[in-house]
Amino acid sequence: MTGGVALELIAQDAAAVRVAASFGAARVELCQALALGGLTPSIATVEAAVAAARELGGSVGVHVLIRPRGGGFHYTADEVAVMAGDIRAAVAAGADGVVIGCLDASGRLAVDEMRRLRDAAGDAGVAAHRAIDVSADPLEAFDTLIELGLDRVLTSGAAPTAFDGRAMLRDFVDRADGRIAVVAGGGVTATTVPAILETGVRELHFSAKRTVSDRSGVSMGSASEGVGDYEVVDSEVAFAIADAARRAVAEVADPEASVSAATVGGVTR
Repeated sequence: MTGGVALELIAQDAAAVRVAASFGAARVELCQALALGGLTPSIATVEAAVAAARELGGSVGVHVLIRPRGGGFHYTADEVAVMAGDIRAAVAAGADGVVIGCLDASGRLAVDEMRRLRDAAGDAGVAAHRAIDVSADPLEAFDTLIELGLDRVLTSGAAPTAFDGRAMLRDFVDRADGRIAVVAGGGVTATTVPAILETGVRELHFSAKRTVSDRSGVSMGSASEGVGDYEVVDSEVAFAIADAARRAVAEVADPEASVSAATVGGVTR
C-alpha cells in the first residue's frame, strides 16, 4: 500500500517486480505482449517473477494474466481448456493469483467459463480483467463477478481510459459495497490519478512503460522497419504515479497538510 492506495504494476519480467517493490506496490499483473493488450506469459517468466518477489520478502504479489491471444474475449472450448491449463501451471509455479475474463457470443459475461477458470485456480486469488469494459452490460457483468466470488475487478469504467470512465467507476464502487475490490486501470498517469481517486477507488493499475525500438532494417512480421518495438517499465514514471496517489489521498485526509515527496513506499527519492 502507498498512502492508503493499493498499487498494481503491469510487469513483463522479474525486473519489473523489483521496480514494483521499490515504490511499495501491492502486486504486479504479470503478462507479455503489451502491444496486444497483454497475453499469458511463459511459465519460465512466472517462475522468475515469483523468485524475484520471494527474494524481496514477498511484499509484492505476483498475479498472472490469463489470455491466450489478442482480440476479443469470446473463446472456443479449446481456448478455455488452454486457459484452465495455464492457470493450473501458473499456480503450481508459485503465482499468488490469476486474472481472467470471458464473454459469450452476445457480449455478456460467460458464467460457465468463468466458473471453470475460477475453480482451476484453487486457493489462489482470482481477479477479472477489462473484459467487463467491452461487455454488453457492464453493470450486469459486475454483479455476476460478485456472485462468482472474485476478489477484484480491473476496469476503466467501460471507457477508453479510467479518467474517461470516472462516472462508471463511481457506480462500481457504490455497487460493490465492499464485496469486491474495484481496481481502476487504463491510461492511468500521474496527472489523472487525483481525479480517478475521487471516484472512491482505492486500487490503481498502470503500466508506467516506455518503448524500446529496434530499427535494424531487417523486417520481421508486421515490423517493417526492423525487428520491432517492445515495452519495459520506466521506474521514474512508476514513482511519479505512486507519488501522485499518495499526495491525492493525503489531500483528502488533510487538505491543509503540506505533503513531502521525499519518500514513497519506504524508498527515499
